[in-house]
Amino acid sequence: MDVQQLEVLVRTAIFKPANQLVGYLLQAAADRIDAAYQPAPGQHRKDRQSITVQGIFGSFELERDYYYHEGKKLGHIPADAALGLEVGHTPALARLVCLEGADETSYQKAENHLRETGGIPFEARQIQRLVQHVGADAQLWQEREFQPAEAEPCDAPVMYVSADGTGAPMRKSELVGRAGKQADGTAKTRQVYLGCVFTQHGRDEKGHPIRDWESTTYVSSLDSIDQFGPMLRREALRRGMGQAGKVVVLIDGANGLENMGKVCFKDEIQIVDFYHAMDHAGDVLQTLLGNKGHPEYKSRQRRWAKLLLKDGVEKLIAQTRQEAVARGCLAAVEEQLHFFVHNVDRMQYGTFRKLGLFIGSGVIEAGCKTVIGSRCKQSGMFWSVPGAENILAFRCIHASRREDAFWKFRANQHAARNDSLPLVA
Repeated sequence: MDVQQLEVLVRTAIFKPANQLVGYLLQAAADRIDAAYQPAPGQHRKDRQSITVQGIFGSFELERDYYYHEGKKLGHIPADAALGLEVGHTPALARLVCLEGADETSYQKAENHLRETGGIPFEARQIQRLVQHVGADAQLWQEREFQPAEAEPCDAPVMYVSADGTGAPMRKSELVGRAGKQADGTAKTRQVYLGCVFTQHGRDEKGHPIRDWESTTYVSSLDSIDQFGPMLRREALRRGMGQAGKVVVLIDGANGLENMGKVCFKDEIQIVDFYHAMDHAGDVLQTLLGNKGHPEYKSRQRRWAKLLLKDGVEKLIAQTRQEAVARGCLAAVEEQLHFFVHNVDRMQYGTFRKLGLFIGSGVIEAGCKTVIGSRCKQSGMFWSVPGAENILAFRCIHASRREDAFWKFRANQHAARNDSLPLVA
C-alpha cells in the first residue's frame, strides 16, 4: 500500500465517526428545538419528517417536526431554520462549497478541488445550484442599507474610493436590444461595476503613498451607475468615511464615473487616473504628429508626462493648440484635447503628489482583473445576469475578508424565521 492511498483511507476512516458524531449532535439539537418551538397563529404540526443532510464529513439522516399553515403552500421546519441548513446542507459545508465555487475558475474545478483536498463528493451542478441559492442573498447583503451602528472606526488621514467598469460575456438572451461595440452594433458583454474602498496612513522613504495592509474592501453590481454609486457610498460609510481626514475619489475620466463621484461624494477630492491621462495624451500626439511612428512621438510623450506631473495641464493645452494651428489640424486635435480641458482640476498631479496622494487607479484596475476577470471572463464563458452577479458577490465578500460577517447575518436570517411572537398593539 503506497502512502498516498494510506492517507486517503485514514481520512475516510476518521470521517465516518466524525460524521456520526455531527449527526448525533444535530439530531439532539433538532429535538430540543422542536420541543421548545411555539407555533405561530395558524400553524399546525403535521408530522415528523426525515431529511438526508450532507455535511463536511458525509451525510446523515435528520428527523424534525414539520408545520403547515392554512392557506399557504410552503410549510415551516423550525429545526432547519435554527440550525441554518441550506437546502439539506450544513452551514459549514455550504460556506465551503460557495467559497470554492466562487474562488475557482470554474464549477468543475471546484468539484475536483473539493474531492481531492477534502474528500467531499460534490458535483459541479450541485455547486452551481448552491452558489445561486445563497448568492442572491449575498448580493442583497452587498446592497443593504447603511446602519450607523455598522460604521467601523477610522483614523486614517486619507480614505480612497475607486470604481471602474468592465464587460462580462453574457448569454444572447441577456443582450437582446443592447447596443455594443461589434461591427453590427450589437453587444457581447454587459457592464459590471466594481468599487473599492481603502485607506492610507503613511508614505515610504521617497514620499510615495502606501496603501494600508488589507484595508481594501469591494462591492460589485450589474445594475446601472445610478444604482451602483449609492451602493459604493454605503460601503464607504461602513468603512468610517465620516471619520477619515480626507476622502479621495480616484477614477478614470469616464463621464458616468465622474458624475457618480459628484453626486455620491460631493465636495470630495477627485483625481483622474494618471495612466488614463497618458493614454489620452498619446491620442492627442497621434493626431498632432500624424501617427505613433513619428520620430518625436515617444520623446514628446515623456515630456508631456513630466509636464502633467508639474501641474502643467493648462500649459500643455495651450502649447498643443498653438502647434495644431501651425500644422492645420486644430479641429481634430481640439476634439482629442477635450478630455484634458474638461478635467483640468482633476489633473493637478503635482499638487496631489505633494499632498502624498495616490494618482493612479491601480488598485481598482487590479481588482477588475482578479475579482471579475479571473472568474467571469474565462474562455467559453457566457453568463446570465443572476449567475454573474451572485458569483461576484461571493468574490467581493471573500476579497473583503467578510465571510464571517455575511454567514453570521445569514444564520440570523434563518433563525428569525422561528420568531412566532406576534406584535401586540
